[in-house]
Amino acid sequence: MTMPLEGLLVADFSRVLAGPLATATLADLGARVVKVERPGTGDDTRAWGPPWTPSSSAYFESCNRNKESVVLDLADPHDRRLAQRLARRADVLVENFRTGTLDKYGLGYDQVAADQPGIVYCSITGFGSGTGAALPGYDFLVQAVGGLMSVTGEPDGEPMKVGVALVDVLTSKDAVTGILAALHSRHRDGVGQHVEVNLLSSLLTSLVNQASSYLTPGAGVPPRLGNAHPSIAPYELLRTGSDHLALACGNDRQFRALVTAIGEPSLADDPRYATNAARVAHRADLAADLERLLAADTAAGWTERLAAVGVPAGQVGDLAGAFALADDLGLRPVVEVGAGRPAQVRHPVSYSADPVTTYTPPPDLGQHSDEIRRWLEEEES
Repeated sequence: MTMPLEGLLVADFSRVLAGPLATATLADLGARVVKVERPGTGDDTRAWGPPWTPSSSAYFESCNRNKESVVLDLADPHDRRLAQRLARRADVLVENFRTGTLDKYGLGYDQVAADQPGIVYCSITGFGSGTGAALPGYDFLVQAVGGLMSVTGEPDGEPMKVGVALVDVLTSKDAVTGILAALHSRHRDGVGQHVEVNLLSSLLTSLVNQASSYLTPGAGVPPRLGNAHPSIAPYELLRTGSDHLALACGNDRQFRALVTAIGEPSLADDPRYATNAARVAHRADLAADLERLLAADTAAGWTERLAAVGVPAGQVGDLAGAFALADDLGLRPVVEVGAGRPAQVRHPVSYSADPVTTYTPPPDLGQHSDEIRRWLEEEES
């Protein structure tokens, strides 16, 4: 069965998360991805544990499946020539070195494009390739300086990071989008191009309504609201008779169904709550009224009763519950990648014509070095 990107060669000169996750997505879609790693240690994330897997770390394995690993020392003249040959052969090159570093090895965009004008060359940085080129691009740092922490956490608490390297993940998706767009452009016009993404820009774009609120004259800087939503109510966690319930009422109809189900339908006609704007303005009073009524049952009980009347509600779960839910819904969230290797999360997109069905385990460091070196040696002989 043909995969969507079958026949494309990706030279992966990236490490840590944003770049490797982008190339893992391309690999899921059928591209051949050759991951270039430094001698001795390889990708930094091979050492980022616990937890550990039989061959490296769970962190590394999360974003490096379906790839081949070759160890090349760019400071060594012979290995550098092999890396340059790989770049000339590739359809796509992905890198997240500090701006200008690969130019020293004959692997910068202008140098590669001179020999391979069809190359789609994707550079991932923290703060762009201009004034911010020297700034270190770590997800945690960008969450801090980019404003995400300022809208995450309790109103009177400390700024809080998201529980995963979300900026890296979002940037990887922007990188894939840019690469696929450039490949389409190459198909149309016959030439490649330099695609640049950076963590700060990807974060600012992902702040959507919060960023738009800041840019709206007179709105000011959005504050932290904990689990509440700045523009919708009730859209937060509320206490029940046992634990917390996530409520997400996006319109007046859902709100009326909610208050009817929990036993006080007249709240839908209360001037403080009759419209979404009014509910937002009186969020504290609304939460108190709802929690008074929700105390009559557990979060599990309310989830079932509210689902029956079309009110979005659910218990707060952990990852075990999340995978179980996805499995119960037939989403097949987990795939096997090889005997003795930990299972992984399935590629998230379904394709009617070209389904993603092949998963190979993340490579050991230098697992494919011998064969790739032979292939590159022969390429220009």
